[in-house]
Amino acid sequence: MTSTSMRTHQCGELRAEHVGQTVSLCGWVGRRREHGEKLAFVDLRDHTGVVQCVVDNEVDVRSEYVVRITGVVRERPEGTANDALPTGEVEIGECRVEVLRRATPPPFPIDARADEVDEQIRLQYRYLDLRRERMQRNLRIRSTVNSAVRAAMERQGFVEVETPMLVPSTPEGAREFLVPSRKEPGSFYALPQSPQLFKQLLMVAGIDRYYQIARCLRDEDLRADRQYEFMQLDMEMSFVGQDDVLDAVSEAVLSAAEAVTGERPDRIERMTWRHAMDRYGVDKPDLRFGMELVELTEVFATTEFKAFAGAGAIKAIRVPGGADEYGRNQLDKLTDRAKSLGAKGLVWLKVTAEGFDSPVAKFLSADEAAALRARTEAEPGDLVLVVADEWATTCEVLGQLRNDIGRPPVHQGPYRYVWIVEFPLFVGIDATTGRPKPGHHPFCMPHPDDLHLLETDPMAVRALAYDLVLNGWELGSGSIRIHESELQRQVFANLGIDQEAADRKFGFFLNPFEYGAPPHGGFAFGLDRLVAILAGEENIREVIAFPKTQSGSDPMTNAPVPGDPRQLAELGLRVLPPAT
Repeated sequence: MTSTSMRTHQCGELRAEHVGQTVSLCGWVGRRREHGEKLAFVDLRDHTGVVQCVVDNEVDVRSEYVVRITGVVRERPEGTANDALPTGEVEIGECRVEVLRRATPPPFPIDARADEVDEQIRLQYRYLDLRRERMQRNLRIRSTVNSAVRAAMERQGFVEVETPMLVPSTPEGAREFLVPSRKEPGSFYALPQSPQLFKQLLMVAGIDRYYQIARCLRDEDLRADRQYEFMQLDMEMSFVGQDDVLDAVSEAVLSAAEAVTGERPDRIERMTWRHAMDRYGVDKPDLRFGMELVELTEVFATTEFKAFAGAGAIKAIRVPGGADEYGRNQLDKLTDRAKSLGAKGLVWLKVTAEGFDSPVAKFLSADEAAALRARTEAEPGDLVLVVADEWATTCEVLGQLRNDIGRPPVHQGPYRYVWIVEFPLFVGIDATTGRPKPGHHPFCMPHPDDLHLLETDPMAVRALAYDLVLNGWELGSGSIRIHESELQRQVFANLGIDQEAADRKFGFFLNPFEYGAPPHGGFAFGLDRLVAILAGEENIREVIAFPKTQSGSDPMTNAPVPGDPRQLAELGLRVLPPAT
């Protein structure tokens, strides 16, 4: 019970055991229903729930009026209990109503019907949208997660330290928000993409175990699981190996899930990046459903079928019952989808009792057809999809088709966590520089077994890097860090960052390592994403109090807005048309 000088109870707390008590409640008027000439039923709402109040019909209270009601708790008349409400056995009678603030009629109903309202309107009036039970529940789940995470980190000896919001620009793989300096015209701060550099410096400083619930900002295109500004559990540990970090983060994540659901998930399983790509075709696999990729390269090693001959990798997925579900038009769309993802084509085969129904069945030998059916464990009525291409393309195309066809909504149970480990240190070649691009960021420790490949075959080097995935959503990333400046400079060199550029951009970060940096590693996971899944939401905007739209605007405040000419002049800035 949360009593104050204005109320004795909250609306959702009242039960049969309160019958006979005189109570004072404060909240918003939900529905008002006339009950004859003398009485009206008023649903009074606060964040704990709704209770029915029987008031004088002449009292002027309307939707969303803020009121204080004092009355006596009594049982509802026989046959009128509302089983859909926790307070449905009781009502408040003998009511005295005090109007604390009148209200303009809201632009949409403050109940579940608002889910059908255009999101732009909901965000324009977000302060009204947040009054709804769904949104109240989501924000309180978020608070529960934050509290559980903090408690878990403190149990493990971590110290909360705040890091700066105005930082130097650093190449971390995403666009930054720049902040002009008034004191130094032409110079800029950046808003932090993460506290990465500072938390590593805290390890040099001997903090040993650091964490914070950090606000980070990235100027990236928005979608269901991404906002410009986001919150993450950020942590770093000294004198540790990879297992130590994974265990510490697992404790925080599993404690948060338990605090919300009441059940502690099982220990989080682990899988290498290569294994994830081979079996699921993505580095953030959803383990809640089957349709795993099946290796067929050896089956067709000597094939005469031109579409398969000479392919670097041949893999398939089996779609149970897909033969009847997918007609020719849908199969053509799947083929177009595969091509749009980079494949040369897509082979489909419907499984029958006699064999395969497919335009390419005649090109397969009897042994190949038998092996294909055996490897995929295909049954009559199933659909088999095959891609033959380079290994990466084959995996990625089939992985995306697997998700397109079989993946359930992200919040739909069960919760399947998985650690993905041993990511590549470098991924792809930068089209501008012709140099490798970092797989995670430039500060990941190369796998000790692959150090000898840094100069001769850098693309084959694995990193002591790891991601945490839940139901196919990447929650976060981390790594064991490079703690030797010589090795850090070597990795920079692979990325095309010479010593002069490294000293200019990262001197403040590299120089302290000369004074004794301990072995260390860390991690950060997105609280918005974890909360969304635990709250049963598909979009992180539903668990953020004041989010931006997918276009990056804020309909409530109208941000972003043009810069004031006087401010721009003071900062030495003028606005030019965007570069084309």
